[in-house]
Amino acid sequence: MKHIYIVICALFISFGVSAQKLSKNKKAIIASVEKHEQALIEISNNIWALAETAFEETQSSKILADYAEKQGFNVERGVAGMPTAFVATYGSGSPVISVLGEFDALPGISQKAQPTKEALNDGAAGHGCGHNLFGAGSLGAAIAIKELIEAGKIKGTVKFMGTPSEEKFFGKIWMVREGVWDGVDANVSWHPSASTKADVQSSLALVDFKIEFYGQAAHASADPWNGRSASDALELYTTGINYYREHVKPTVRMHYHIQDGGQVVNVVPDYARLWMRVRDTKREGMMPVYERVQKMAEGAAIMANVDYKVSLISGIYEVLVNRSGGEAMQKNLELLGPITYTPEEEAFGKKIQEVTGKPQVGMDSDINPLEATKEHPGGGSTDVGDVSWNVPNINLGVTTAPKDTPWHSWAVVACGGMSIGHKGMAYASKAMGMTMLDLFEDPTLLQNVKDEYKERKGDAVYEAIVPSGPPPINGN
Repeated sequence: MKHIYIVICALFISFGVSAQKLSKNKKAIIASVEKHEQALIEISNNIWALAETAFEETQSSKILADYAEKQGFNVERGVAGMPTAFVATYGSGSPVISVLGEFDALPGISQKAQPTKEALNDGAAGHGCGHNLFGAGSLGAAIAIKELIEAGKIKGTVKFMGTPSEEKFFGKIWMVREGVWDGVDANVSWHPSASTKADVQSSLALVDFKIEFYGQAAHASADPWNGRSASDALELYTTGINYYREHVKPTVRMHYHIQDGGQVVNVVPDYARLWMRVRDTKREGMMPVYERVQKMAEGAAIMANVDYKVSLISGIYEVLVNRSGGEAMQKNLELLGPITYTPEEEAFGKKIQEVTGKPQVGMDSDINPLEATKEHPGGGSTDVGDVSWNVPNINLGVTTAPKDTPWHSWAVVACGGMSIGHKGMAYASKAMGMTMLDLFEDPTLLQNVKDEYKERKGDAVYEAIVPSGPPPINGN
């Protein structure tokens, strides 16, 4: 008998769940995720293999929306003028809690589910940010809450937000602009990561724009004096940007991609185009830099004697942190405990670290104490920021790749198509579902989350950083 007791205790430890502290409804959340886990893995794997990029996620979006509909959700498709955006809703009344799902891939990083670099399809896209896991994991959390509402255990409404084009055009901005989060009390989100933590750090605000120069073509040898070179203006502009780097604050980031610098060597090019981004940890720090680099485009055009045009593509806000929600998420991570890995999974992770030149330490899913929120964090940008300025938002990061893995790379793609990624996805479903349950069951917690949101936002008025008109579905 003593031996059986020890075995049972060991099983609870190995799965990382403290059964004594779990409520009946939280046990139901875990049971729901485990019931749907194989279906969620299949969904994730299908989206991983499709690897559809910004606004082209037709099949990926349909897979998620169809499964939500099959589970009893009411699904509205083609939301906010985007064919691949959708909202799946179940329940009625308050509170209304939403969860985000992303599903777009990155171009050019196709990879097999193996720890050495080899494309699945040469030149194709790949899920180098783990969005195949993101969408499926969030759907799992939404379904778990739906089943509790359906059983009469909790009251309210759950929404699964299918959000396209996070990597390029930032689809959530148009969803926010169209009022998709109006009436939502709180939003929960997660992101694949190399560590597991309640995310109480902000992100970088970003503005995305293109600069075009228009000159006069001429023969590059016979009569170059009759030409006005658009590529001269482009080079003068990028030179100015690179000199300007010395004179911006350390929190600022500027980067560009030359999309068209001329077509042939023996023609003075009459057209050139640059894709440019400016970032800062605070929107108010980003906007003056954006204004300055637009003036620099005018200066470059004057020097090259050409015309120019600056076109806004879109821009996103920094994430508005919510520590009250982060504390609730942290408690649930501690209840769940860390993810455990097989020797084969650890070996897979260490091989990726070896190939990418990182220390071979394997996987990291430790549950560390809640971090202090930094005033100026590093990292990237996300259109979750725009959601967070319109509704209280709770973020989570979950391990889906080995420590120090280069993100947006083949290595993340590899992990997203096998069990390391699958384990992180299921874990995220449980942690988010449990935290969403807290918001349904604890009015005081929900009010604290909403009060903090109002305090942090202050008198700021949200204005979407997008040009007028519809989303750039065709890449325009």
